[in-house]
Amino acid sequence: MAARIAFQGELGAYSHQACVETRPDFDPLPCPTFEDALEAVHSGEAELGMIAVENSTYGRVQDVYHLLPKAGLHIIQETFVRVHVNLLGLPGAKLDDITHAHGHPVILPQCGKFLRDHNIKGVTSSDNARAARDVASGGDKTQGALASELAAKLYGLEVIAPKIEDHKLNTTRFLVMSRDADHTRRSDKMVTAFMFRVRNIPAALYKAMGGFATNGVNMTKLESYMVDGVFTATQFYADIEGHPDDENVKLAMDELGYFTEMVEILGVYPADPRRS
Repeated sequence: MAARIAFQGELGAYSHQACVETRPDFDPLPCPTFEDALEAVHSGEAELGMIAVENSTYGRVQDVYHLLPKAGLHIIQETFVRVHVNLLGLPGAKLDDITHAHGHPVILPQCGKFLRDHNIKGVTSSDNARAARDVASGGDKTQGALASELAAKLYGLEVIAPKIEDHKLNTTRFLVMSRDADHTRRSDKMVTAFMFRVRNIPAALYKAMGGFATNGVNMTKLESYMVDGVFTATQFYADIEGHPDDENVKLAMDELGYFTEMVEILGVYPADPRRS
């Protein structure tokens, strides 16, 4: 039996598309929630997890960065997937027939202009692939789904209007999660992801960040979130360019340690060429 890769959503979701493009030799394992997908990897039900973290149009996927530190997993790869939003409908349906388009709350704003221009009302669905399946089973030509071509093929729908996303470079970034860490240098351009909690002293965050600036380390992401609902306990998630063995990264991380009470590396992985 082939190894499995877990993702949030149903078969035909954009996360499923990411699995097919990135790990075609793995069997996809659909999961209802991000927590379920991460737990499937943690428990051994799946070998890898494909987790969406941010979209170039919508922004970050809510709460995912909050879940990653708790998952007990390691980031081993990133991948960027071009998200083409398609309006799908029943066979024989025309664009003028569609009055409602169903899709996940993340995807609706990505094609807002198209929906307004065609007087189509967006309807929230728990998952884009679920929207496609519901439209297929509903038998109503006035109902459309906002989903991938993969979903159209799986559920017997037609692409009524292809590539309707407002921004033509619409892209989603995914992280591949594993139970096993891999800190080997696999590329000239590496990314190190880590979380940290600053000490409760004045200007601690400012001082902690100073080491990256003075040592020429480029920080590409910094996300903050509360710990256990306490306003005074804030954790940060960060991505930097470089490998922990690089001298400038070592110096920056050493300086970070002076002003933090906890630092934990979540992953070391090659930068995807599409990152730039």
